Amino acid sequence: MKTTRVKRAFKYRFYPTDTQAAELSRTFGCVRKVYNLALAARTEAWTRQERVNYNQTSAMLTAWKKTEELVYLNDVSSVPLQQALRHLQVAFTNFFGKRAKYPRFKSRKKSRKSAEYTTSAFRFRDGKLTLAKMAEPLDIVWSRPLPEGAAPSTVTVSKDAAGRWYVSMLCEDPSVKPLPATDAAIGIDVGLDHLLTLSNGEQVSNPRHERRDRARLAKAQRHLALKAKGDGANRAKARRKAAKVYARITDRRRDHLHKLTTRLVRENQTIVIEDLTVRNMVKNGSLARAISDAAWSDFRSMLEYKAQWYGREVIAIDRWFPSSKLCSTCGTLQDKMPLNVRTWTCDCGTTHDRDVNAAKNILAVGLTASVCGAGVRPQRRTPGGQSAMKQKPLRREP
Repeated sequence: MKTTRVKRAFKYRFYPTDTQAAELSRTFGCVRKVYNLALAARTEAWTRQERVNYNQTSAMLTAWKKTEELVYLNDVSSVPLQQALRHLQVAFTNFFGKRAKYPRFKSRKKSRKSAEYTTSAFRFRDGKLTLAKMAEPLDIVWSRPLPEGAAPSTVTVSKDAAGRWYVSMLCEDPSVKPLPATDAAIGIDVGLDHLLTLSNGEQVSNPRHERRDRARLAKAQRHLALKAKGDGANRAKARRKAAKVYARITDRRRDHLHKLTTRLVRENQTIVIEDLTVRNMVKNGSLARAISDAAWSDFRSMLEYKAQWYGREVIAIDRWFPSSKLCSTCGTLQDKMPLNVRTWTCDCGTTHDRDVNAAKNILAVGLTASVCGAGVRPQRRTPGGQSAMKQKPLRREP
């Protein structure tokens, strides 16, 4: 069986010199300007019932550079500007394909500061990365090695709200290949008291990263609220302090989810989960903060792409399946099951832990669907009609 090579992004901290920081900041600003100009041009054409594609916006960029007002666009590398137009094209493609909302303008204060460089705009030699318009290589902290003989195809430089600089290099990773097949299968029920409950009875505690740093976050936010909006330096300093607390929470949460999903994918051939609509669940005001902290969407995303990497299978069952109310021993369906009921006894005499029972039912229905092709996902309307009900296994193409 032929396997496709996997491209992975390797992300590192780096510490730019003052000159490099100034150059990158100018590039971020120009990227944002070009993206917004192109979006405005395409929006105006859209009101006239006309479509403008990437090639036309690329020609517009050439004309913009010749104007006195936008002549400063020539001071930065042209590659990140062209990449911004490509990103806008992807955004419109997703919009027309009904996979995303209409593209929005980038904000100087709120949007992510980043610039993407392709091979013609950087040099990577002997473990040193030098970007276009720069005389010196970046001072990168190599926290982990790149794959042996790796040649980055794309480099993305970014700066987060906490003031930290990152460089992400997209490389082929030959070490990522399908794992030996096993017969192990697991059902997963996500929750708040326990982040995960597995069908084998294991319960993974919820670290509640945001709650652990809530006092520190509240203090930083109070200090920020006291700063007047015109108080530039002091307000910026307070904003960075609050952003550092947020970054600490996010980093710890992501690290925990990566370790957890990697373990599940390595140990199991088939993983069955619920097809939850988290964006609707967070509309519950009393649970929104806890659900956001649990990061169920991030967990599923990591699980799916790692399963695809390593030749595993992820099955998502219908979120309306009554996994908690169904006895996993005899199949009796209970009429009601309030959230405060954590353990219950079926008429058959079996006493269930609510979450473990749900995970067992999730596994059972997922395996049934995998074997006989029964539908386990709700039907969704698509432009061409209704899609198949069962999620396709995440496997490599032969």
